Amino acid sequence: MKKLVLLPALVVCVVNLALAGGILTNTNQSAQFVRMLSRNASTDLDAVYFNPAGLMVMENGFHFGVHNQTIFQKKTIVSENPLLMYDNEYIGDVKAPVFPTAFAVYKTDKYALSLGFGPNGGGGSATFDTGLPSFEGNIAKLVPALSSLSALGFPVQAYDVDINFEGTSVFWGIQLGLSYKVSDAFSVYGGARYLPSKNTYAGTMTNIQLGPTGDLQNGSAYLTEAATYATGLGNTLKATATSLNPIISGGAGSYTIPQAQSAGIISAAQAQQLTGGLVSLGVSSTQASAMPFTQVQATYSAAGTQMLGTGTTLAANASNLGDKEVDTEQTGTGFTPILGANIHLEKLNIGIKYEFETKLELENKTTVDDMGLFPDGKKTRSDLPAILAIGADYKVTDKLKASLSYNLYFDKGVDWGLNIYNEQRTIDKNYVEIALGAEYAVSDKLALSIGAMSSNMGVDEAYQSDFSYSNDSYTGGLGFSYKLSEKLILDAGFMYTAYVKDEKDFGTYKESYDKRTIVGAIGIAYKIF
Repeated sequence: MKKLVLLPALVVCVVNLALAGGILTNTNQSAQFVRMLSRNASTDLDAVYFNPAGLMVMENGFHFGVHNQTIFQKKTIVSENPLLMYDNEYIGDVKAPVFPTAFAVYKTDKYALSLGFGPNGGGGSATFDTGLPSFEGNIAKLVPALSSLSALGFPVQAYDVDINFEGTSVFWGIQLGLSYKVSDAFSVYGGARYLPSKNTYAGTMTNIQLGPTGDLQNGSAYLTEAATYATGLGNTLKATATSLNPIISGGAGSYTIPQAQSAGIISAAQAQQLTGGLVSLGVSSTQASAMPFTQVQATYSAAGTQMLGTGTTLAANASNLGDKEVDTEQTGTGFTPILGANIHLEKLNIGIKYEFETKLELENKTTVDDMGLFPDGKKTRSDLPAILAIGADYKVTDKLKASLSYNLYFDKGVDWGLNIYNEQRTIDKNYVEIALGAEYAVSDKLALSIGAMSSNMGVDEAYQSDFSYSNDSYTGGLGFSYKLSEKLILDAGFMYTAYVKDEKDFGTYKESYDKRTIVGAIGIAYKIF
């Protein structure tokens, strides 16, 4: 296995980049989140995403902010598949140098109009220098499948292949909504998010090689040569069977080969050739000498038919081992209604948000699909689950604020489709996130923060594959906020996520899936007036 390159993002059956949030949903939408992790009761500008009803706590005016995150993730897959001939550890390096979000709010005493923008799903690239076990396994299984070719003089003991697969995916979220102040303590929100979504896939599988260990050859040419040999041998066997017709029609069908030789019907050389041919077909010399000519003919004819079939099969397999290409684009749009409420007391602020399930259908526009992966015009579902987000911020002292956030993703209500092994991806229980955060005001300008988060994915083993897997995780974050002026605030943070290694049992072997993620973020918020 030489090289497999993947440049994917977050989408079903593509290496995903969900760092904080559900299986498909990105909730790491601000630098404040990265440095604190608990933002569901936010009353800052990033409340546009996390707690839009809480915008009514902000000062009146026009507020604008932009953020960017730089993301690095290491994915580790270990396969115990005995057919794999190369290193059983597959490392993927995921990079997202640009992961932008932006928020804008215009607030009055009673209303706040807000706009948010960011990658609600997707972003990033991944490179697997040594491939993926599922890709390599498709070639590796040819070795046992073609083991019988050794008898024809074409042993298949090893393989090699160059695979390149590139994909991009982004579900942009454009959110618009209106917050309303019902009373000094209570406000509500209604809005929606529009998701124009696009996936692209382009890949090749080239230079497949097969043959004996240490002497690999072009796989297609090797099997073509074997097919030609098998077809020629089949024709020879059929011709031998036909050549016996005169003997049988002449009344010697019940004769054995030695009897026919003694009667002068065949020569010693012919007898030796017929017997040797039967022995090469797996008949013992004793059995060959005892077989009547009718059985000898049937044996040669059956072997010839079988060998011709082998030649046809090998020719078809040789064609399948030619270079292949995929080039397709998937597009679609989704729509997410969002409701929210906020309760604001003297020291306590409580935020509630509910995002409805997003129905999203993607349609293939395929230019080339030699691998049969993306039929042109085929439509597939890529729905995002409904989300309930609840949070509370409590002002412990004038300088210290504590925060708690809870997210429930209704993953069981979504059809997740099939994984790369053609298994129905199932969910055992809905995904839950719990986060704690704290912020301490060192001075009027500087505030330090820290946070921790636990995520329980709830996926069944049937969901997992080397192409797309989700693990339970634990995340820590820290950072600061600095007031550059009365109108301009800088936020910066760092986040590290450790995932719980998961396994998939294939019956005869297992695979394990693991990853680690590092995120750095920076953002600014500016009050224009």
